[in-house]
Amino acid sequence: MGKHSELVELRLKLDEAITYGSRSQALSLAKKYLREALNKKLPAEVEYFLGQVELIKENFASAIEHFDRAIKLNPLDGAAYNDRALCMVELGIIDEAMQYFDKGIEVEPDYATIYHNKGWLLNNIGRPTEAIIYFKKALELEPKRAVTYDNLADALYNLGDYRGACEAYKLVIKLLKAGRCPGIRREIQKKIRALEKEL
Repeated sequence: MGKHSELVELRLKLDEAITYGSRSQALSLAKKYLREALNKKLPAEVEYFLGQVELIKENFASAIEHFDRAIKLNPLDGAAYNDRALCMVELGIIDEAMQYFDKGIEVEPDYATIYHNKGWLLNNIGRPTEAIIYFKKALELEPKRAVTYDNLADALYNLGDYRGACEAYKLVIKLLKAGRCPGIRREIQKKIRALEKEL
Protein backbone atom coordinates (compact mmCIF):
# COMPACT_ATOMS: atom_id res chain seq x y z
CA MET A 1 0.00 0.00 0.00
CA GLY A 2 2.61 2.41 -0.94
CA LYS A 3 6.05 1.52 0.21
CA HIS A 4 6.27 4.85 2.00
CA SER A 5 2.87 4.66 3.65
CA GLU A 6 2.99 5.41 7.35
CA LEU A 7 -0.61 4.33 7.86
CA VAL A 8 -0.54 0.82 6.37
CA GLU A 9 -2.26 -0.81 9.38
CA LEU A 10 -5.07 1.74 9.21
CA ARG A 11 -5.55 1.08 5.50
CA LEU A 12 -5.85 -2.66 6.20
CA LYS A 13 -8.47 -2.06 8.90
CA LEU A 14 -10.41 0.18 6.54
CA ASP A 15 -10.23 -2.45 3.79
CA GLU A 16 -11.66 -5.04 6.20
CA ALA A 17 -14.46 -2.67 7.23
CA ILE A 18 -15.35 -2.02 3.58
CA THR A 19 -15.35 -5.75 2.83
CA TYR A 20 -17.11 -7.14 5.90
CA GLY A 21 -18.49 -4.21 7.85
CA SER A 22 -21.21 -1.68 7.25
CA ARG A 23 -20.96 1.38 5.05
CA SER A 24 -21.36 3.66 8.08
CA GLN A 25 -18.55 1.84 9.92
CA ALA A 26 -16.26 2.14 6.87
CA LEU A 27 -17.07 5.85 6.46
CA SER A 28 -16.41 6.49 10.14
CA LEU A 29 -13.00 4.78 9.91
CA ALA A 30 -12.09 6.62 6.69
CA LYS A 31 -12.83 9.96 8.36
CA LYS A 32 -10.88 8.97 11.48
CA TYR A 33 -7.85 7.96 9.44
CA LEU A 34 -8.14 11.13 7.37
CA ARG A 35 -7.85 13.13 10.60
CA GLU A 36 -4.76 11.12 11.56
CA ALA A 37 -3.16 11.77 8.17
CA LEU A 38 -3.92 15.49 8.53
CA ASN A 39 -2.43 15.55 12.04
CA LYS A 40 0.73 13.79 10.82
CA LYS A 41 0.94 16.13 7.82
CA LEU A 42 1.08 13.31 5.25
CA PRO A 43 -0.33 14.84 2.05
CA ALA A 44 -0.44 11.61 0.00
CA GLU A 45 -2.30 9.85 2.81
CA VAL A 46 -4.67 12.80 3.16
CA GLU A 47 -5.57 12.53 -0.53
CA TYR A 48 -5.89 8.75 -0.27
CA PHE A 49 -8.32 8.93 2.65
CA LEU A 50 -10.26 11.81 1.05
CA GLY A 51 -10.63 9.46 -1.93
CA GLN A 52 -11.83 6.70 0.38
CA VAL A 53 -14.47 8.97 1.92
CA GLU A 54 -15.76 9.89 -1.54
CA LEU A 55 -15.63 6.26 -2.71
CA ILE A 56 -17.67 5.07 0.27
CA LYS A 57 -20.17 7.88 -0.37
CA GLU A 58 -20.30 6.67 -4.01
CA ASN A 59 -18.99 9.99 -5.34
CA PHE A 60 -16.77 8.12 -7.78
CA ALA A 61 -15.64 11.01 -10.00
CA SER A 62 -14.59 13.03 -6.96
CA ALA A 63 -12.83 10.00 -5.48
CA ILE A 64 -10.84 9.58 -8.70
CA GLU A 65 -9.58 13.18 -8.40
CA HIS A 66 -8.25 12.44 -4.89
CA PHE A 67 -6.68 9.13 -5.91
CA ASP A 68 -4.98 10.92 -8.83
CA ARG A 69 -3.50 13.43 -6.40
CA ALA A 70 -2.42 10.61 -4.06
CA ILE A 71 -0.71 8.87 -6.99
CA LYS A 72 1.03 12.10 -8.01
CA LEU A 73 2.33 12.54 -4.45
CA ASN A 74 3.27 8.85 -4.09
CA PRO A 75 3.60 7.03 -7.44
CA LEU A 76 4.35 3.76 -5.59
CA ASP A 77 0.93 3.62 -3.92
CA GLY A 78 -0.66 0.50 -5.38
CA ALA A 79 -3.79 0.98 -3.28
CA ALA A 80 -4.48 4.35 -4.87
CA TYR A 81 -4.26 2.81 -8.37
CA ASN A 82 -6.49 -0.04 -7.18
CA ASP A 83 -9.14 2.22 -5.71
CA ARG A 84 -9.07 4.51 -8.73
CA ALA A 85 -9.72 1.44 -10.89
CA LEU A 86 -12.67 0.44 -8.68
CA CYS A 87 -14.19 3.89 -9.13
CA MET A 88 -13.76 3.58 -12.89
CA VAL A 89 -15.57 0.22 -12.84
CA GLU A 90 -18.46 1.88 -11.01
CA LEU A 91 -18.54 4.51 -13.76
CA GLY A 92 -18.49 1.84 -16.48
CA ILE A 93 -14.94 2.57 -17.66
CA ILE A 94 -13.76 -1.06 -17.78
CA ASP A 95 -10.80 -1.10 -20.20
CA GLU A 96 -9.04 1.80 -18.52
CA ALA A 97 -9.75 0.29 -15.10
CA MET A 98 -7.77 -2.80 -16.16
CA GLN A 99 -4.83 -0.51 -16.98
CA TYR A 100 -4.95 1.00 -13.49
CA PHE A 101 -5.04 -2.45 -11.87
CA ASP A 102 -2.00 -3.37 -13.98
CA LYS A 103 -0.16 -0.19 -13.01
CA GLY A 104 -0.92 -0.85 -9.34
CA ILE A 105 0.48 -4.38 -9.70
CA GLU A 106 3.57 -2.96 -11.42
CA VAL A 107 4.36 -0.47 -8.65
CA GLU A 108 3.33 -2.69 -5.73
CA PRO A 109 3.52 -6.34 -6.77
CA ASP A 110 3.18 -7.65 -3.21
CA TYR A 111 -0.26 -6.06 -2.56
CA ALA A 112 -2.83 -8.88 -2.69
CA THR A 113 -5.91 -6.65 -2.95
CA ILE A 114 -5.02 -5.47 -6.46
CA TYR A 115 -4.79 -9.04 -7.75
CA HIS A 116 -8.05 -9.89 -6.01
CA ASN A 117 -9.90 -6.92 -7.48
CA LYS A 118 -8.58 -7.48 -10.99
CA GLY A 119 -9.74 -11.10 -10.68
CA TRP A 120 -13.13 -9.92 -9.43
CA LEU A 121 -13.52 -7.67 -12.48
CA LEU A 122 -12.37 -10.35 -14.92
CA ASN A 123 -14.87 -12.82 -13.46
CA ASN A 124 -17.68 -10.26 -13.64
CA ILE A 125 -17.03 -9.55 -17.32
CA GLY A 126 -17.13 -13.24 -18.23
CA ARG A 127 -13.43 -14.13 -18.05
CA PRO A 128 -13.34 -16.57 -15.09
CA THR A 129 -10.32 -18.55 -16.31
CA GLU A 130 -8.16 -15.40 -16.24
CA ALA A 131 -9.77 -14.34 -12.95
CA ILE A 132 -8.61 -17.53 -11.24
CA ILE A 133 -4.98 -16.69 -12.06
CA TYR A 134 -5.32 -13.39 -10.19
CA PHE A 135 -7.20 -14.91 -7.26
CA LYS A 136 -4.46 -17.52 -6.86
CA LYS A 137 -1.78 -14.81 -6.90
CA ALA A 138 -3.70 -12.88 -4.21
CA LEU A 139 -3.87 -16.07 -2.11
CA GLU A 140 -0.13 -16.67 -2.55
CA LEU A 141 0.39 -13.28 -0.95
CA GLU A 142 -2.38 -13.61 1.67
CA PRO A 143 -3.32 -17.29 2.15
CA LYS A 144 -6.02 -16.52 4.75
CA ARG A 145 -7.95 -14.03 2.64
CA ALA A 146 -11.58 -15.19 2.98
CA VAL A 147 -12.99 -12.73 0.44
CA THR A 148 -10.65 -14.05 -2.25
CA TYR A 149 -11.75 -17.64 -1.62
CA ASP A 150 -15.34 -16.41 -1.96
CA ASN A 151 -14.61 -14.86 -5.34
CA LEU A 152 -12.49 -17.83 -6.41
CA ALA A 153 -15.49 -20.07 -5.66
CA ASP A 154 -17.69 -17.89 -7.88
CA ALA A 155 -15.19 -18.15 -10.75
CA LEU A 156 -14.88 -21.93 -10.35
CA TYR A 157 -18.67 -22.20 -10.30
CA ASN A 158 -18.83 -20.16 -13.53
CA LEU A 159 -16.47 -22.71 -15.10
CA GLY A 160 -18.62 -25.64 -13.94
CA ASP A 161 -16.09 -26.80 -11.32
CA TYR A 162 -18.68 -27.39 -8.58
CA ARG A 163 -16.34 -29.46 -6.40
CA GLY A 164 -13.66 -26.74 -6.48
CA ALA A 165 -16.27 -24.05 -5.80
CA CYS A 166 -17.64 -26.01 -2.85
CA GLU A 167 -14.16 -26.44 -1.34
CA ALA A 168 -13.39 -22.73 -1.78
CA TYR A 169 -16.68 -21.75 -0.11
CA LYS A 170 -15.87 -24.06 2.82
CA LEU A 171 -12.56 -22.26 3.23
CA VAL A 172 -14.43 -18.94 3.42
CA ILE A 173 -16.51 -20.26 6.35
CA LYS A 174 -13.36 -21.57 8.03
CA LEU A 175 -11.48 -18.28 7.61
CA LEU A 176 -14.23 -15.83 8.58
CA LYS A 177 -13.71 -14.63 12.13
CA ALA A 178 -16.11 -16.24 14.62
CA GLY A 179 -19.22 -14.14 15.15
CA ARG A 180 -18.47 -11.92 12.14
CA CYS A 181 -20.62 -11.54 9.05
CA PRO A 182 -23.56 -13.80 9.97
CA GLY A 183 -25.42 -12.82 6.77
CA ILE A 184 -22.47 -13.66 4.53
CA ARG A 185 -21.92 -16.90 6.45
CA ARG A 186 -25.56 -17.95 5.92
CA GLU A 187 -25.42 -17.15 2.18
CA ILE A 188 -22.24 -19.16 1.72
CA GLN A 189 -23.61 -22.13 3.69
CA LYS A 190 -26.66 -22.05 1.43
CA LYS A 191 -24.37 -22.12 -1.65
CA ILE A 192 -22.42 -25.04 -0.19
CA ARG A 193 -25.63 -27.04 0.38
CA ALA A 194 -26.77 -26.35 -3.18
CA LEU A 195 -23.39 -27.37 -4.61
CA GLU A 196 -23.23 -30.55 -2.54
CA LYS A 197 -26.51 -31.63 -4.14
CA GLU A 198 -24.84 -31.23 -7.56
CA LEU A 199 -21.83 -33.41 -6.64
